[in-house]
Amino acid sequence: MSYFNEIYETAADNYGLITSVEARGLGIPNVELAKLAYRGRLKRIGHGVYRTIHYIPTPLDPYAEAVALVGGGAYIYGESVLAMHGLAFVNPATITVAAETRIRKKLPPHISVVIRSSNNQVAHYEGIPSQSVFDAIMACVPLVMSERLKDAVDEAQRQGLINGKEAKIARKEIKHGRKDTKQ
Repeated sequence: MSYFNEIYETAADNYGLITSVEARGLGIPNVELAKLAYRGRLKRIGHGVYRTIHYIPTPLDPYAEAVALVGGGAYIYGESVLAMHGLAFVNPATITVAAETRIRKKLPPHISVVIRSSNNQVAHYEGIPSQSVFDAIMACVPLVMSERLKDAVDEAQRQGLINGKEAKIARKEIKHGRKDTKQ
């Protein structure tokens, strides 16, 4: 099997993306990624992140890209989780990604990074690591209008993203305008 075929097999399940770390795990040296990008078979998205050129875009691509660009252990956070699911009518200017350590590499301006401890629970929605919808709603209580968050809770419960107990807790916190968020 050629390097490109191995890359394509991995990228097909990951929004067309492959990282240099994933490629090394497949036994593919970084120089091969660069060669495939030069030949037009891959597109370099950022430091160590490539996308196959034969890929059909989806609305979730920016979120998958943001997590890949930030790197290992990263996940979508806060308002960006709500935006990813179309909840609360939020449209943040940047995609917020949580990381365990400071990120020193240059990221595109549409990605912002917050540092969070490694003990936060990470969910996966459509294969994208993310703060749970419940935790994201709770983190947004002091940031997003109450009416929008109430609608987000209702819609998240309808979609099965949160359960009845979580919905009840969230409604109570939204009603009382909780100021201290556990992040």
